[in-house]
Amino acid sequence: MKYNQIKDLYKTIFKSYDKPSLKEHINKILELDNFLPYSSTFFCVTNTQDLTFEFISKNFNACLGLDPIEMKTKGMRYFWSRIHPDDIEGWLTALNKLMEFTLGEISEDLRERANYTWNFRFKNADGVYVNIIQNTTPLAFDTDGKPIIGLAHYTILHPNINMEITASAKLLNDQNEYETIYFNNFSQKLLSEGISNRERDVIRLLLLDYSSKIISEKLNISPHTVDTHRRNILKKLKVSSTGELIGMLKRNQHFL
Repeated sequence: MKYNQIKDLYKTIFKSYDKPSLKEHINKILELDNFLPYSSTFFCVTNTQDLTFEFISKNFNACLGLDPIEMKTKGMRYFWSRIHPDDIEGWLTALNKLMEFTLGEISEDLRERANYTWNFRFKNADGVYVNIIQNTTPLAFDTDGKPIIGLAHYTILHPNINMEITASAKLLNDQNEYETIYFNNFSQKLLSEGISNRERDVIRLLLLDYSSKIISEKLNISPHTVDTHRRNILKKLKVSSTGELIGMLKRNQHFL
């Protein structure tokens, strides 16, 4: 897919007529960046209307070996040029489906509590395609309630990990915990369509070796309900034990 086509599709997904002020957001992030240690993550402030990066954190170079000034100068076209060609279609489809879900299923007053995650492969300075998981929280919206400015957090994973392209949306609930409200796998489906979003939340916590009691506290449901979810998950995935389930999922954690 040519990059002018990517630009047209991307701008269609995020089409808007507003350009909100970024000054307050960026000043706060600049202050935070001064205190963050170097690690395998970095973050940016993305502007989907101007196709620019309003801010790129210092860890960008440490993570990818690339020049943050070059990326900020060249904008998203440069960023897109480094996404693996085989991932472009799935990545754009994921963005489009997330936007459709947001506008169709999340009320405007709740959209500022939403959080989105997707993944793709990205070429670093050594020419190696590493895995990137992007997690974006909206900072500003247009008059139609469409998110157009976001704080994007990128986590770099080893290139040898085989990751399918997935996307999810979470919403901050009344207990100040993010609850999955949307998930889709845009490569080969890992789980059956019968797995509910609440069951996915239980699976995520099982992967952290939490007991039913702790899971019930984190999800604000009873231990009995957690055990019921666990039995249903085993039945749907046709595995005989929680240990077998966790072993399978740890080989394919990217669906979460």
